[in-house]
Amino acid sequence: TRRRARMVELPPMELVRRDCRHMRWDRPCAPHKAEGARCRGCGHYDPVGKRILVIKLDALGDVLRTTCILPALRTIHPSAQVTWITLPAAMPLLEHNPFIDRVIPYGAEALAMLRVERFDISLCLDAAPRSAALGSLARAGEKRGFRLDARGRVAPIGAEARAWLMMGLFDDAKKANRRTYQEIVMGISGLAGLRQEIVVALSDEEREFARRFAARKGLAPGGRGRAIVGVNTGSGSRWPMKQWPAALCADLVRRLAGLRGTRVLLFGGEEEKARNAAIRNAAGAALVDTGCGNSLREFIALVGLCDLLVSSDSLGLHVALGFGKKVVGLFGPTSSAEIDVYGRGVKIVSDADCACCYLRACERRPSCMARISPSAVFEAVQGLLNR
Repeated sequence: TRRRARMVELPPMELVRRDCRHMRWDRPCAPHKAEGARCRGCGHYDPVGKRILVIKLDALGDVLRTTCILPALRTIHPSAQVTWITLPAAMPLLEHNPFIDRVIPYGAEALAMLRVERFDISLCLDAAPRSAALGSLARAGEKRGFRLDARGRVAPIGAEARAWLMMGLFDDAKKANRRTYQEIVMGISGLAGLRQEIVVALSDEEREFARRFAARKGLAPGGRGRAIVGVNTGSGSRWPMKQWPAALCADLVRRLAGLRGTRVLLFGGEEEKARNAAIRNAAGAALVDTGCGNSLREFIALVGLCDLLVSSDSLGLHVALGFGKKVVGLFGPTSSAEIDVYGRGVKIVSDADCACCYLRACERRPSCMARISPSAVFEAVQGLLNR
């Protein structure tokens, strides 16, 4: 015999709490899946207050350090719903972030959303034209940052945005700047003076991935009398001049290996395969290579194992700072002033008179990064580890 389908009495639409933060529209909310909760009498009801849009597309390191605005936004607007538009490649950086409700990839989905939805506040924190165009499209009661006018010109909104635009246009303004990126972006967002820490969060699965790696390699994260020092001195292909020479990096690794109880992890991406192989061959058994084939989230989880990270001005540096780690940052062609190490690190800046040039290619030899000595970096590491 056929069983009759059991009819479920559905609540009228007016009883569905459509303003709840947990609403997902095309699938059940988390409380319903976990407990069978329904809108009427649900103890998880969390009504959305302000609707805030953040537009920050790239680069990866800049997207991550822009998360410094989120704790302050939540402090001022505790019930806000935060939507962030970014490039698909940057989306993993925002995963598991407790301050973000939605991450929308740049493209057709973002454009469709901007045509329909309204926001209370829009923060466009990129001065690039494609980002500023989104800032103009956003339907918001209050706009901060950048927009694009009808003639394709980027227009800053307010003095803070204007100052940042000038730094992007003129090298001398960039070199003269002494404010950190965090201070600047907080000012553009109208959040000056509030907490501005980078936010990095891991899932339980990602923590377990890092734990298993540590177990395989005989590492003891957080062990008394032990230290795990990461070395991340590459920079990918976009900014080759930010790389610290491989031979100097290998020299540093050998020095670090001589510190009692210290283990050294080597980090890199797909574009650092040949470079890291050269460092590994020169340093021998003195280091643990984390590999160059990790996903972005796996890379982040492995950086979390370190007590201290030595890094060029790259994504790895911002990840370590987001974890609250100690850092030694190496700077040549980019601004050291813009990097906030939160009192947990040392910035070693090349003594080249042309430093902070933002050139992607240079014929000068030795290069600005080659003028940073392994002994200076080693001393900085020792000083931080002894704190």
